[in-house]
Amino acid sequence: MTSDEAAEEITARETRTARFATWLMEREERRQEKESNLEGLVRLNVMVSFLTLGLVGGFEAVQLGFSLIPYL
Repeated sequence: MTSDEAAEEITARETRTARFATWLMEREERRQEKESNLEGLVRLNVMVSFLTLGLVGGFEAVQLGFSLIPYL
């Protein structure tokens, strides 16, 4: 193996490593976006649940629900 071939192999490895690192970073960003979307959906679900509870059970049921939040 000549020095030129060795240099090309090292460059190819660095390129693969750089592409792999880029792919990992992009994957992590996509995962964080999904988590933030899920947090928003959970908040919406909680709000809709309390509104439904208020419509069905009245204001007293909503007050009871709020008082039980610290125990969750």
